[in-house]
Amino acid sequence: MTIKDHFKTTFILAFPVVLSQLGQVLVGVADSMMVGRMGAVPLAAASLGNSIFFVILMFGMGISMGITPLVSVAEGKGKFKRIGHLFQHGLWINIATAVLLTVVVVGLSQGLHFLNQPEEVVILTIPYLYIITASLLPFMIFQSFKQLAEGISQTKQAMYVTIFCNVVNVFLNWVLIYGNLGAPEMGLNGAGIATLISRVLMPIMMGLYVMRSKRYDVFNLQLGLGKLRFLLLNRILKIGVPTGFQYIFEVSAFSAAAIMMGWIGVNALAAHQIAINLASVSYMMVSGLSTAGMIRVSNQIGRNNFKTMREAGMMVFGMALVFMAITGLIFILMRSYLPTLYIDNNEVVAMSASLLIIAGLFQLSDGIQVAGLGVLRGMEDVQFPTVITLVAYWVIGLPLGYFLAFELGMAEKGIWYGLLIGLSITAVVLFYRFHKLSNRMIASNKPTITA
Repeated sequence: MTIKDHFKTTFILAFPVVLSQLGQVLVGVADSMMVGRMGAVPLAAASLGNSIFFVILMFGMGISMGITPLVSVAEGKGKFKRIGHLFQHGLWINIATAVLLTVVVVGLSQGLHFLNQPEEVVILTIPYLYIITASLLPFMIFQSFKQLAEGISQTKQAMYVTIFCNVVNVFLNWVLIYGNLGAPEMGLNGAGIATLISRVLMPIMMGLYVMRSKRYDVFNLQLGLGKLRFLLLNRILKIGVPTGFQYIFEVSAFSAAAIMMGWIGVNALAAHQIAINLASVSYMMVSGLSTAGMIRVSNQIGRNNFKTMREAGMMVFGMALVFMAITGLIFILMRSYLPTLYIDNNEVVAMSASLLIIAGLFQLSDGIQVAGLGVLRGMEDVQFPTVITLVAYWVIGLPLGYFLAFELGMAEKGIWYGLLIGLSITAVVLFYRFHKLSNRMIASNKPTITA
């Protein structure tokens, strides 16, 4: 394949995934923008609640991704019956994960009062967190159908569902947050209820499509608990659990940063929420490219086309680099305008603008490391990247951010500089890892994974 062929194939596969992933984060963006109009305290509460919930949500997403590369390899080898078994096992893994994570969030919420956060923020956060946590189960069921579809390169359907449900979320936000159309004015809790309703719709719509589509008849999909096998459960979890921890180590680092921002003050926490909200948009979009890379790499391994597999992975790195360079430039040039979409507090806007300069700088590193995690996941290389994310964020990035912020007096900017360094280290190591492993596979003509 030529470079043009690789670009076209990856773009066609990635574009719907990009929009679908963007839709996941836009739920939080819409909530923050609309809640921010009610003041800094509700926005800070949304920041604290979403910081905790997003860590849990991303871990669940990581678990669900254990399905996709195995489905893609099986399709490459023409093993359609195996795809049906993978879906059934993945579905029940995701349901069990949702129940477990719900219990974890409820337990964590009891400790918010001990995190040295402003008390008025904590009081608003806890009920909001309970409401959005109720959306975990329907979201994980949706992910089961979504990851199955993406594994066989059907990426548009989840995009349509996500876009529609985001429109529903924004409309219900307008109704429930502000009390329009005769509804009670519920503020932050209204945003939580809108999110819950939209996420209940997602598995209903995606499930109906998959179970009724003739495209999936050949897989003989089963929803019940019968014939579950430990070996297949273990196979999915060997990819899904490390992937979930990869997300946890990165996202929880930013959540820990939000807690440190709370030590600085309400305005710093609100500014962090705005900046991380905007950065999460580009992050989730490039994660769509990462997913496309995972699908292409694993599918080519299933076909024993290792040279094409390497070329496909390198194309994803290049596309991610270009995309994130553009978003970084947008953040820097529009740093004084973008925060005004959230809040009209001048101090918060000024703080957010300074953080967006740093966010613009780490876009390149973020793009490379997200692409690296995806293509390595397609090779079923998940344990080493998991260790790297742990070290880069929690051993280097966060402690350095704390030192810069509180020991050197750099405040909110110091925390973000620490995160920038963590991202950069991860990006360099993961790119080199893919370069090394892909060359080794070409030389030995042996895959690292089997169907």
